Formats: sequence, C-alpha cells, structure tokens
Amino acid sequence: MVDLANLRDPVVIAAFEGWNDAAEAATGAVDHLIDEWDAELVTAIDPEDYYDFQVNRPQVGFDEDGVRRLSWPTTRLYLARPEDTDRDVLLIRGIEPNMRWRGFCQELLEVVDESNAQLVVVLGALLADSPHTRPIPVSASSSDPELTTSWSLEASTYEGPTGITGVFADLCSTLGIPSVSIWSAIPHYIAGTPCPKASLALLGKVEALLDLQIPEGDLPELARAWQRGADELSEEDPEVAEYVQSLEEQRDTTDLPEATGEAIAAEFERYLRRRNKNHPSD
Repeated sequence: MVDLANLRDPVVIAAFEGWNDAAEAATGAVDHLIDEWDAELVTAIDPEDYYDFQVNRPQVGFDEDGVRRLSWPTTRLYLARPEDTDRDVLLIRGIEPNMRWRGFCQELLEVVDESNAQLVVVLGALLADSPHTRPIPVSASSSDPELTTSWSLEASTYEGPTGITGVFADLCSTLGIPSVSIWSAIPHYIAGTPCPKASLALLGKVEALLDLQIPEGDLPELARAWQRGADELSEEDPEVAEYVQSLEEQRDTTDLPEATGEAIAAEFERYLRRRNKNHPSD
C-alpha cells in the first residue's frame, strides 16, 4: 500500500457511479484527474461486502498483454502528486454500493484519516431542465459554517433521499473533516451519453475553489464534440428544438449569471494562470 504519511496539504476529491452521476459527469471528472496527474493506486475496496454482482456484474476482458482477465466492480483510491501545485490529492473513484453503506464509508474514511486530509470535495451530477446551448450550471455547497462563509458557498438546505455522496459527506463530519459538494446540472433530454462538458464545468469549479491548477488535456475538445452532437439532435427533431428554445428563454430571463467585479476578477486570474503556464516565456 502507498505510504500516505507526510503528504503535502492533502485534499480528497471523490465521485461515485450511479444515482449521483448523471451522464457520467462526476466520475468522468475524476477519471480525467487520474489520467492527467498519472495518479498511483493506493488501495481498492473489497467488493464482496458491498455490491450485488447481479446489479454490478464483473467484466471479462483482455489486458494490455492479451491475457484474459476478470474485473470486479469496486471503489478505488488513488494518490496524485501534481507537479505544478503545492498539495497532494487523494482521488476516490467508485461505484455507489448496493448494501452496507456505513461500513463502506468507514473503510474510505480510514484511508482519508490516514492521509490527514483537511478537506473532502464530493462531485455529483443530476438531471435538470437545462439547455445544452448554455454553460452547464454548477453549484457548490457545504454544511460547514466556516467554509460557507470563507468561500461564499451555499449552505446545504436539501431535504429528501440522498445517495452515497450525501452519506459520505455527512460521515466526514464524524472525523471533523469539512466537506464541499459540487454538482453539475445535465440537460435531461440528452443524458444518455457521457457529458464531458459537465465534467469540464465541475473541474473548473474545483480549480477555482481550491486554487489548484488542473490540466484540461483533451477534455475541451471532447466537450465541443458533445456540443456538436447535441446541436445535431436539436436540429434533426423540431420538437426537441422547440423545447430547447423554451429552456433557453427561461434560462436567459430567470437565471442570468451575475457579473460581479469579484467574479470577473476571479475568472481573469484563472485565465492568466493558464496563459502563464502555457506560455512561460511571454
């Protein structure tokens, strides 16, 4: 197992397949971080106690050497040590368990506690009446009063059924670890395919909150390809086009972003950081 002692100001970023992961936006964001940061596998949860294999079936396939392998559904934890930042990141990429949620979260929290992480960021995605032609809405909330004040977050006010993301975030408080939940809203009429545009939006929010430089890789191009596909769907179906137009009108009149000086300054600073990294000699 990877040594988690002496990490640099560690933070946890987690996402789970299932009810919390519309269009694979949340897990897509974590998968991107694992690839771009060349994250190292720390450990994997034994799936025997937590998954119904008739619901989450094992997969048979071939590895890079052409050897036939059986892969079991599970939740994995990775350690990333980004070169351009002064902190390490523990990445949790999992599947919502079918049973024993508290025991499942306890196993994860033991690793989080060992890493001495001071913050947990949980990513999620839900279906919403949101037009694909507009920026993906992203919200960030926390039940920690200090975080909501210092980061200008929304206070958690949701009441109703929750998924493993809600349970995991709640149990973080038992260790005294503050958590932030970041959610993207996926256009429900085109949710049958992965949405890299939403993954990119989630990572943009993570980058802004944590002041953490995140490499975009090919995600912007994948987002543009998704956008083109959504546009084609709208153009081919008049009913979809009419519905999208109604969503646009509603969004533009009731949900216009507030262009405050603080928001403009934050976006400009983010642009400058990216520009300086890509053009260091300028």
